[in-house]
Amino acid sequence: MAESSVGRWTARAGHRSRRETRVRLARWKAKRWQIAQCALAAGAAWFIASSLLGHDVPVFAPIAAVLSLGTSYGQRLRRVAEVTIGVALGVLLGDLLVAWLGSGAWQLVVIVGLAMTVAVLADGGQLFVNQAAVQAIFVAGLIPTQGAALTRWTDALVGGAVALVAATAVPAAPLRRPREQAAVVVRKVSQLLRAAAVVMEDADPVHGMSVLADARSTDGLIRELQAAADEGMAVVTSSPFRIRHRPQVRRMAELVDPLDRALRSTRVLVRQAAVAAYRGIIVPASYLQLARDLAEATDLVAAELAAGRQAIGARPALLAVAEASGAVERTEAINAEVVLVQLRSIVVDLLGVTGMGQFEATDALPPVPQFPDRD
Repeated sequence: MAESSVGRWTARAGHRSRRETRVRLARWKAKRWQIAQCALAAGAAWFIASSLLGHDVPVFAPIAAVLSLGTSYGQRLRRVAEVTIGVALGVLLGDLLVAWLGSGAWQLVVIVGLAMTVAVLADGGQLFVNQAAVQAIFVAGLIPTQGAALTRWTDALVGGAVALVAATAVPAAPLRRPREQAAVVVRKVSQLLRAAAVVMEDADPVHGMSVLADARSTDGLIRELQAAADEGMAVVTSSPFRIRHRPQVRRMAELVDPLDRALRSTRVLVRQAAVAAYRGIIVPASYLQLARDLAEATDLVAAELAAGRQAIGARPALLAVAEASGAVERTEAINAEVVLVQLRSIVVDLLGVTGMGQFEATDALPPVPQFPDRD
């Protein structure tokens, strides 16, 4: 018994370790270009400041380059400005106050406090404020003479300039990532639709709860999609060589909202399917077929997005599902009716992914049939 428990624990630990290793490798692969870019920029900044400008220890040149570039494409130009101006402010105040007050512990308190105060009043970002403080400390504590403080400012300019040049070199991967992640989200919707149809057909509450747990774990997909869209927009904003891709990247960024709504509607549908299975509620066969047909149409949307297109080619299949949703039988079971409502909502959201406006997509849905009159 004990050996069996130890074996299960070892197997779980091994599985967890492999999973974490895959996650970390995936994270490194996503950042390897930025890491290489920062490393090369640091070396170039040091070479320029040391060999071309003759600075003895130009340590801040590579620091400024790395801080400005970072490992994300967002707000690179802002980071360059904050580092450069923050250094200028810190050096200026540090140099002036050291000449007036001298060096020491209490002088350092005054210099750092004043540098950060001025940076905050100037409405600077966190990096700006921090750099003003750090450079004031450098000047007050490490630079032996007033004249040497100017090299710190020059190094900041060198690092910022190298970072600006390096920022223009961006691979195509961040431009592909939004549509690739959008396709991942759509494929997940398709998978959940098929799983929900199986749950409703088999009336299996255990399977229903498993599918529901899977559906509830999808928030991260939208966060990744939003991050990919933001990164893509940052690339086309900061790199002059990628400006021509801006319309395409913007179109992909506009898919975040309809895909978020589609995934939310799918989660509600899965929940209703699980509840129906638990309560033994019979869902009309036409609803199950509608879910499967919508999954097929959703696969077409995913394929179009993965190919870099706006998914217009998938629109006829979605419109066919929309038309079919107006010809199904009705049921008085509330959970089943909510399933129909959510299926129609998903159709509207996915039509938005194909480029249709919200009102146009809504108008594409025919009215649902009325309940038969009772005598």
